[in-house]
Amino acid sequence: MGQGGEPRRAQAYDGELGAAVARAQDGDESAFAVAYRIVQPGLLGYLRGIVGEDAEDVASDAWLEIARDLGRFKGDGAGFRGWTATIARHRALDHLRRLRVRPRSAALEQDMLDLPGPHNTHEQVVEALSTERALELVRGLPPDQAEAVLLRVVVGLDGPAAARVLGKRPGAVRTAAHRGLKRLARQLGVEGVTDDDSRTLGESK
Repeated sequence: MGQGGEPRRAQAYDGELGAAVARAQDGDESAFAVAYRIVQPGLLGYLRGIVGEDAEDVASDAWLEIARDLGRFKGDGAGFRGWTATIARHRALDHLRRLRVRPRSAALEQDMLDLPGPHNTHEQVVEALSTERALELVRGLPPDQAEAVLLRVVVGLDGPAAARVLGKRPGAVRTAAHRGLKRLARQLGVEGVTDDDSRTLGESK
């Protein structure tokens, strides 16, 4: 499900991404192609988790807007990843509205339910998320959990960046991602997510 992998893998490209975006803003078309190559796999995986088979069409709409508004962007590679995810999410929600499909409520309880299990399995879950079957499982999660997992694991955003995309508090996104990973772990036959996994998906990079 995308080549972005977990947040650390995506962040490894953020220096190259930031440099490419800066050159693209100066009119370098080949640099824009580099930025696209880095961002698109994770962005497409995220959109597949929201709109399914229409993801490529929605991604195309998003990239048209990204190219049009590129001059307005200010920030580094990580910031660009979050900015593009926000645009893609808006286009995805517009698409769902056009289909008269309203996402279910994404309200989150702020209590600490579903305490972490005893085994570190984040790596195993992330590895399993590379399959199309796992993507279907993600789409079956409650919307708040699905988006949190997709933004953190597929797009590679850190906790605060994912929270900004979703318009939520970082703690809420962390909780949603943790619960989503726990549910995926059960469905994929992997043990529960641990405290280390919560920190990986939390507010820090």
